[in-house]
Amino acid sequence: MAQTLISIQHCRVQDLRQVYIPEVTWQMKAGEAWLVIGANSSGKDMFLRAIAGEKDFVANEIVGSSPTMTHRVNGSVENHFVGSTEIVSLERAAALIEEERELDETDYMNRIDEGRTGRRFIAEVLGGPDAKHRNLPLPAIASRLETMPEVKLCGVEGILERGLKYMSTGEIRRTLLCRALLSKKRLLILSDPFAGLDVQSRSILREFFQTIVGRQLKASATDETTRIILAMERYTEIPETVTHVLEFAGVAQGSVPGTEQGGVISFCGTKADYETLLAERETERQKTRSAEKTALADAFNQISRDTAVLQNEVHVAGEKTLIQLNKVNVGWDGRMVLRDMDWSVLPGQHWLIRGPNGSGKTTLLEVITGDNKQVYANDVWLFGHKRGTGETIWDIKKNLGIVSYRLHVEYRMVGGTDLLRVIISGFHDSIGLYEPPTDVEIAAAKKWLALAGFAGRENESFSSLSYGEQRAVLIIRAAVKQPKVLILDEPCHGLDEGYRQKILDLLESIAETKTTTLLHVTHDPSEALPCEKHILELHPNEVPMYTCINI
Repeated sequence: MAQTLISIQHCRVQDLRQVYIPEVTWQMKAGEAWLVIGANSSGKDMFLRAIAGEKDFVANEIVGSSPTMTHRVNGSVENHFVGSTEIVSLERAAALIEEERELDETDYMNRIDEGRTGRRFIAEVLGGPDAKHRNLPLPAIASRLETMPEVKLCGVEGILERGLKYMSTGEIRRTLLCRALLSKKRLLILSDPFAGLDVQSRSILREFFQTIVGRQLKASATDETTRIILAMERYTEIPETVTHVLEFAGVAQGSVPGTEQGGVISFCGTKADYETLLAERETERQKTRSAEKTALADAFNQISRDTAVLQNEVHVAGEKTLIQLNKVNVGWDGRMVLRDMDWSVLPGQHWLIRGPNGSGKTTLLEVITGDNKQVYANDVWLFGHKRGTGETIWDIKKNLGIVSYRLHVEYRMVGGTDLLRVIISGFHDSIGLYEPPTDVEIAAAKKWLALAGFAGRENESFSSLSYGEQRAVLIIRAAVKQPKVLILDEPCHGLDEGYRQKILDLLESIAETKTTTLLHVTHDPSEALPCEKHILELHPNEVPMYTCINI
């Protein structure tokens, strides 16, 4: 019989605040490779955090009976990886950027604080100084990182000298993965690892997974080899080496958020059996797909009419060019990210923006929003006004709705705000809300939350949500005023299949109003919307560094 590595028998997952999962029974044995899957707020993330020791498994008392006697069984936990587990996730990547921002000393220096480089961050697990002592010398081993197989396996040789703050989402996550491997932790939990990665990065990660799990499947329970548990929001791009699936379902119907009711295990078995179950579910889902899409569009149109007083001014036909970039150049540390960029966006031209990780997609959007200060050294026009010629930030923001990694991090840093105020802040273009909301704003925010599936949850804090739920709320926040331009930088990061489809349907409905123009960055071809007839493709280190395609 295969040897057991983790055994959770009749336990619940909880902390001092609440019970997240009332009953867990599960085993992981040598020779198995597990996928843990579940919708946002299903309990999946809490289960994984308990495996990593961040939450508690608490034994349940199970009472059974037979014709002759009543017996009681106490739950138990056996985990060979206690104290040697690392989670690599979108949540961890966001927390790392938050830490970099908190440590930023630019205000006390006569130059920009570049923060930690990839080399310094990785070296922390090899005897190097920690984040708070990041100006101390690195150990000798740090100069040899390029020679290490873990660095090559994660494909980070070329970004070791880059500051973490200047890495793309995909680059940060590969750096986290490399650091986790070099930490020699015995169990790595990779949560939604393919989200936001370009084709090359996905290939690197898939090769990494195949290599590590290939060793795992051959190893006995006593081997010190690194093991992996894969966690996903959606069943997509699942490596062939996965053998078993553990699925969590959402909060029980009728439960009240914040009470002691959480997710339940809805499937535990082989990958083949799970795929059979998924095929059956998809057949049933297709029966109602069209009706659900129509109902969402109808609800959106009704909310638009009900909240017209809070929306941006009416957009008129023949309006001037929304965005114009003339020979724009942006770069740092001797590296040009955007070079001689000429690009314009007209009303109703919905753009899909794509390119490999680090190609400048996010930089381009930050030039438009003003989050990259090099905009003022360039010839950039927004809504008929040249940037840096007297317009206020509020003149620009009132016409923009933004969903981005930067915004997500900023909102996480004020995460105690309740969902109602997060949505209302979209009307005011602020991070948080600094004045009492009106009755009209409150009513509108509740309607938008209900549209996105958050009915009755307006008093929950933003920080209490899963990463994917936070992203869904920020998308609604960006859309509420129906801005002239809606900027979407990987909007579906961390969303489960249900939220993802709802958000894509909502964006399609917004585009159909012809009052909002979409600029949409995504690496996932399945997320491209039918309305996106214009494609901007970035090609780093090439001349020219971009092409425009009309379809």
